[in-house]
Amino acid sequence: MEGDILMPLIIIAVIVIALAILFTFVPVALWISALAAGVKISIFTLIGMRLRRVVPNRVINPLIKAHKAGLDVKINQLESHYLAGGNVDRVVNALIAAQRANIDLLFERAAAIDLAGRDVLEAVQMSVNPKVIETPFIAGIAMDGIEVKALARITVRANIDRLVGGAGEETIIARVGEGVVSTIGSSDAHTQVLENPDMISQTVLSKGLDSGTAFEILSIDIADVDIGKNIGAILQTDQAEADKNIAQAKAEERRAMAVAQEQEMIARVQEMRAKVVEAEADVPLALAEALRSGKMGVMDYMNYQNIDADTDMRDSIGKLSKENKDDDQNK
Repeated sequence: MEGDILMPLIIIAVIVIALAILFTFVPVALWISALAAGVKISIFTLIGMRLRRVVPNRVINPLIKAHKAGLDVKINQLESHYLAGGNVDRVVNALIAAQRANIDLLFERAAAIDLAGRDVLEAVQMSVNPKVIETPFIAGIAMDGIEVKALARITVRANIDRLVGGAGEETIIARVGEGVVSTIGSSDAHTQVLENPDMISQTVLSKGLDSGTAFEILSIDIADVDIGKNIGAILQTDQAEADKNIAQAKAEERRAMAVAQEQEMIARVQEMRAKVVEAEADVPLALAEALRSGKMGVMDYMNYQNIDADTDMRDSIGKLSKENKDDDQNK
């Protein structure tokens, strides 16, 4: 009796477990939602997605959205894009936005943009609503040496055809900065830039700076212009300081050479004096030798002494006269 009761319960439990496993593995609710939305899809297709490790929600929900928007998108396209690592929902949203904005955008191009790492939905939105990129202050020096700083606002629109492989915002900012610097540098005076700031935007805009980028430049507006340093005066001051240092170095070199020459002259004079002293020391010896050898008599020696004394007296008188003359001049 108990076996007859337990058997139906076991069968019911097995059926419940089997159905739970079936509904967990097979997204029946998603299949019903797709059929209700008018998307014809086989339950075996959903099972195949499970086997291919594709999350059915990530593919079926965007497919329903695309079908409701009137897009001709196949499930194989969405599934292959998912398997490639793309964002299926974002691509479908971009296609819907492009259709509403009357922009010609194919699924293949949208998928390529998404796989390239760019936000394709943001690109479509930027095509409809242009973006404003603000540059930092860009400094340039006019021909009169005055530094001019300009702040530019660049209005750009995404170029769908160049999103893959096109340069980004950094390139746009760098090119505009280069154009601003060259325009300021070619001005004769900084007052020209202050009076006509639109001259910068017109000159830069005419250069075709958006070539090879993912954007189309619509306008370049100069938001602010400031005066910086007088670079010309600073350079002249630095040059004058450098010239002064060079002149001082050359004067110091000449002074050192003069001191060296003076020291050399003093050394020569001292050397000559030493030789004179040495010669004078030999005079008494020579006199004594002359007296001993008879080459010089006593009278000759006395005459030599008288001449020497007379010479000393004349030197003393000359020095005394010079001192008296100096005293008279000082008085």
